[in-house]
Amino acid sequence: MFNKKVSIWLIPVTAFVTVIITLGCMLWGMQKITHNLGGTLQFLYTLGRIHSSYVGEYTDKKLFEGAMHGMVESLDDPYSEYLDEKGFTRLNEMTDGTFGGIGVVLGQRNKEFVVVSPMEGSPGAKAGIEAGDKILKVNDVDTKGRTLEDVVSTIRGKKGTSVKLLLEHKNGQQFTADIVRDDIKIQSVAGKMLPDSKIGYIRIAMFNENTGEEFKKTYEKLEQEGMQATLLDLRHNPGGLLNECVKVANFIVPKGPVVSITDKQGETKVYDSKLEKVKYPLAVLIDHGSASASEIVSGAVQDTKAGKLFGTTTYGKGCVQSVFHITTNTGVKLTTAMYYTPSGRSIHKVGVKPDVEIELPEKATIDVQLKKAEEYLREELAKKEK
Repeated sequence: MFNKKVSIWLIPVTAFVTVIITLGCMLWGMQKITHNLGGTLQFLYTLGRIHSSYVGEYTDKKLFEGAMHGMVESLDDPYSEYLDEKGFTRLNEMTDGTFGGIGVVLGQRNKEFVVVSPMEGSPGAKAGIEAGDKILKVNDVDTKGRTLEDVVSTIRGKKGTSVKLLLEHKNGQQFTADIVRDDIKIQSVAGKMLPDSKIGYIRIAMFNENTGEEFKKTYEKLEQEGMQATLLDLRHNPGGLLNECVKVANFIVPKGPVVSITDKQGETKVYDSKLEKVKYPLAVLIDHGSASASEIVSGAVQDTKAGKLFGTTTYGKGCVQSVFHITTNTGVKLTTAMYYTPSGRSIHKVGVKPDVEIELPEKATIDVQLKKAEEYLREELAKKEK
């Protein structure tokens, strides 16, 4: 989850390249004392040495982008990254809802690349990729030591082109998938009435820029069709935009805090629901692929007792990222805050544990998680009718 709205404008890189090169060259002859210099001067000395001595080809842009990549990577935070023009475009595509690739959301844990969730109906899902799978190789190149941005960029590509992945299931079984890329268009929200019931089923695939409005339209449409109970499916939902998940929470979480966010300075901002009263019995489906913004919604539902959670423990991403512009087409995404559920819980690296824990067996022909949640809602509706 991140706040896409946060941005600051820094002095363009090209405006101070000349100054830095000049300073670097001035330090070129100071090799004997570099061990006493601060990190900034050491950087400038190295830059000056490259300009004065290196015989290969390079550009100042390439040098600076490499330095910025390395600087952010040294934070050892899988959620922070320098965004060059390609990375910045990729991020915007994700939040806008359309991009080219195989439809798999990746995360990084213990320096391993893990599938957070395959998107429904995507080439990745059709190839048998599951939440929790590790990506070991892309096009026969090992992923060890690479950045998340690098791996994602390699997997992405134009519709009709292919990518070869070596993956490992949670049970340790390895398999190879040759996948043809497609244009991935994310339908953020979908809904329907469950057969022979008054239960409205709403599925949120991820929280992008349109989710709040799409959820409102779907929710109101189901109300017109007779919805008297709500089943919200957040399984395989990797998260997205903070403001959009708060908009959704305003339909299902009672008046009061939805989430609080504390930044580096210790300042806390609280996002509230203005809903006077939860209208209908509520069940929420979660799993290992539910992360970030979907954990905010499910955690708020659980803490406020607005409904019951069914499924398995969520991914456990309790930090917030902000995107800061460097130029019009580049930026840096940094972890800038931690978030807490209404009761003050941090779910970072822990996840949200469901009220009713139930695994979905591999190759299951019946969605036992959905069935269990539906049974609960039918019972709640029956109580109301008595």
